[in-house]
Amino acid sequence: MALAPHSLARWQAELAAGRTTSRALAEHALAAATSGGEARATFVAVHAEAARASADAADRLRAGGVPLPPLAGIPISIKDLFDEAGQVTRCGSRVLEEAAPAASDSIAVQRLRAAGAVIVGRTNMTEFAYSGLGLNPHYGTPRNPWDRATGRIPGGSSSGAAVSVTDGMAAAAIGSDTGGSVRIPSAFCGLTGFKPTARRVSLDGVAPLSASLDSVGPLARTVACCALLDAVLAGEPVRPLRPLPLAGARLALPATLVTDGMDATVAAAFDAACRTLAAAGASIVELPIPEFAELAHINRLGGFTAAESWAWHARLVEEQGEGYDPRVVSRIRRGASMTAAAYIELLAERKRWIAGVQARLADAQVQAMVMPTVPVVAPPIAPLEKDDALYGSTNLLVLRNPTFINFLDGCALSLPCHRAGDAPVGLMLAAPCGHDARLLALGAAAEAALGTSKGAPNGR
Repeated sequence: MALAPHSLARWQAELAAGRTTSRALAEHALAAATSGGEARATFVAVHAEAARASADAADRLRAGGVPLPPLAGIPISIKDLFDEAGQVTRCGSRVLEEAAPAASDSIAVQRLRAAGAVIVGRTNMTEFAYSGLGLNPHYGTPRNPWDRATGRIPGGSSSGAAVSVTDGMAAAAIGSDTGGSVRIPSAFCGLTGFKPTARRVSLDGVAPLSASLDSVGPLARTVACCALLDAVLAGEPVRPLRPLPLAGARLALPATLVTDGMDATVAAAFDAACRTLAAAGASIVELPIPEFAELAHINRLGGFTAAESWAWHARLVEEQGEGYDPRVVSRIRRGASMTAAAYIELLAERKRWIAGVQARLADAQVQAMVMPTVPVVAPPIAPLEKDDALYGSTNLLVLRNPTFINFLDGCALSLPCHRAGDAPVGLMLAAPCGHDARLLALGAAAEAALGTSKGAPNGR
C-alpha cells in the first residue's frame, strides 16, 4: 500500500473530515518506503519510529479539537543534504558516512516540523548535488516511474525526492535547486516543482553546492501544493493561492537556445501546451535573449559551482578523493584552478548578465518566460553509466534551460504538460527575482488550462 496521488489540500480535507488519520497516512508512506525494489534506491534513511510518533501526536491534537498547522500529519520527505538533529548528513556520498550526526535541524526542517509535517525519511540524490541526471553509484539510482522496464533516469540531483512522491512514499518532497535540481526531476517524473528566489528560503543547515546559486524548493502534485510548502519553508503566512488570469498575460518564449535540441516528444507537448495557453488568452511572444548564448563562455572555467564547491570540498577531496563518484569529483576539482581574479570577474559578469536579461524582459512587458524545462524525455540509465562522454553531454543538455534561471537569481515553476500515459514533459514558467507570488499565481492558471491540477502524476 502506498499513498494515493492526492494534493496536499485533498489530504488536509480527508484528515479534517475524519476519512483517514495521520497514522494511516504514515503507515501507507512507510510501507511504500520500505517495500524493497525502487524504495531501496529512493531513501538513504527511513524514520519509521519518529514518523509514527509524529503522526500519532497529530491525531491526538486533531481529536482534541486543537487548531493545527497546515501540514499537520502529512508525510513529507527531505533530501539527504538537510541537517536533521541526530542524523548524519551524507549528501548521497559514502565519504561522509562516518561524519558526526547533525547537532540541530536545518531551518527548513525546523519549519516543516513546526508546520506539523511527518518526516518520512531522507531521500537519495546525486552525490553532493553535482549533476542533473540523478545517477548515484553509491546508493543506486531510482528508476523513473515512466517506463521502468527500460530503466530511465529520474533526473537530479533531487532524484529520490521525485520518486518518493510518484511512488506514494511521501505526499510531497523538499529538494534543492542549484541548476535545476528540483525542476528537472519534476519534469522527468510528471510532477510540479518550484525553485524560489534563492534568498527567500534559509540555507542554514543545508550542505552547499554553490552558495551563489543554491535554493530550496518543493516537488509535489500541484502548484497549490508548491505554494503551501514554499510559504512554510520561507517562514511566511500560508495564504490561499488565487490564479492570475491568463487573459491578457504576456509570456516570452526565448528565441535563444531554449528550444534547441528538443526531441519530437518534447516538441509536440511543448507546442500543444503553448497553444493551450494562447487559447486561454495568453500572448506568447518570441524574444531574443542573447545573454543566454553568453552563459557557456561565462562559465567556461567551471562557474560558481566549481569554485564554491571546491572551497567546501578541498580538504575532504585531499583526504578521501578516491571515495567520491569520479564524475562528481572531477567537476569539483575544476574549482582548484580558478584564481581570485577569475572569481571576481565572474561576480561582475553575473551582475551585468542579470541586468541585461531583466532589461529585455521589462522592455517586452512580459510577466514571465515560458520554455521546455528539459528539451528531451528521460533517457535510459544504462548507456549513461557506461559512457562518460554521453553522460557529460546529456548532463549539460538537461541542465541548460534551468541553469539560466539560477544564474538570473530568478524563480521558476515546472509543470507537467504531457498527455496522460505519454512520456513526462515539463513546461517551465520563470521570472526574475522577487516575483515568486505572481509566478505561482500565473502557474496556477496555466495548470488549470493544461488540465494538470487534479494531482495525478501523468499530466493531461
